[in-house]
Amino acid sequence: MESSSSSSIRIRIFDELPTAEDFDSVIELSNVPAVFRGCTKSWKAFSHWNPSNGGLDYLQARVGSCTVEAMVSQSAPVFYGDLGSHQRVPLPFSNFLDFCKKATQMQSKRHHQGLDHCAASQTDNDTKHACLSLEDAPEQIYLAQVPIMNSDRQETVQLEILKEDIQTPSILALKELSSINLWMNNAEARSSTHYDPHHNLLCIVSGCKRVVLWPPSASPSLYPMPIYGEASNHSSVSLENPDYSIYPRAECSMEFAQKVVLQAGDALFIPEGWFHQVDSDDLTIAVNFWWRSNMMSCMLEHMDAYYLRRILRRLIDKEMHNFPRTLEALVLHVLSPVGAEVLTRKFDEMDQHTLEEDRNGFYEAFYSAFDDQSAAMNSILKGKELFTQQAFKNVLDKFVGVNLES
Repeated sequence: MESSSSSSIRIRIFDELPTAEDFDSVIELSNVPAVFRGCTKSWKAFSHWNPSNGGLDYLQARVGSCTVEAMVSQSAPVFYGDLGSHQRVPLPFSNFLDFCKKATQMQSKRHHQGLDHCAASQTDNDTKHACLSLEDAPEQIYLAQVPIMNSDRQETVQLEILKEDIQTPSILALKELSSINLWMNNAEARSSTHYDPHHNLLCIVSGCKRVVLWPPSASPSLYPMPIYGEASNHSSVSLENPDYSIYPRAECSMEFAQKVVLQAGDALFIPEGWFHQVDSDDLTIAVNFWWRSNMMSCMLEHMDAYYLRRILRRLIDKEMHNFPRTLEALVLHVLSPVGAEVLTRKFDEMDQHTLEEDRNGFYEAFYSAFDDQSAAMNSILKGKELFTQQAFKNVLDKFVGVNLES
């Protein structure tokens, strides 16, 4: 049976756009993802950028002379966000569009000729080698977060002219946008699992994206990178071959996940802090809008220490409500021989000062916290025996030491 807490963070799907006021007061305030069908279909970009309708030629004529910053990864088609896993290189946008055209031609040729999978794979390799021979391009390139608008760093904006082809969705009418970005891939691409520090509206112009989302509460199963690192918002767990011996909780991470498929025209609201992993089909074009949440905008710097203490206290209280599991882990895996001796001595003291009925009630409640009560009892007794053995050894060492000196 689904709990009320898990049902309250289920992704909602809207066939019609809500008002900006409803989005602000209901959807964004709940901090839960939402899908808006047909959100971008009225954009000029929806028809003019469509690769099957001459969109690549349109983009080449409009902004082909611009130089963009491309993401290059040796682990393609997986693109990891940390700096050690990819490079950022300048690339003429027209060159990238040429790569897209070649890939499109190869896909169309395979489709019409009905090539089998093996032949298609060989054709893919031919396409990649063709790209490599063109300005020595790497095996796969991803245009990730190419700025169309940036309120903080206007000098870095590379594709500002494309803003004329898109419209800020009406649900964001009350928002002060931080940035608008283009995302475009010329082959299948996978982004690593990460979260953003801003609210995000991901809008699909062409192609298809499949998105897996996890709430911030699922962080322990995703093993975020160290908070002091440059990629602290990314998961440490590899997408291709996750090592569950190093990241055991990750094996259950999909229990907390939700999946959505976004087609051309759709938009997805990804709240800040929600982890997401995105798979993009061949030649997918998307635009995203980032803005700062109301909560973060209202967090005054001089209150940071207080907020941190409140949040830590809340997490501790939550862990204390899970006391039986915490106690079980402590006794079965952490309790030292000294700890076992101290615990049993305290039990003995309590037995001397309480009535039998009270003692029985206490032990019944204590051992009910364990799934395997006999294992817990054996663990405590074994620890006590180890303590006794260590005490005996200490006595022998002293005795032998005295004899050796005499």
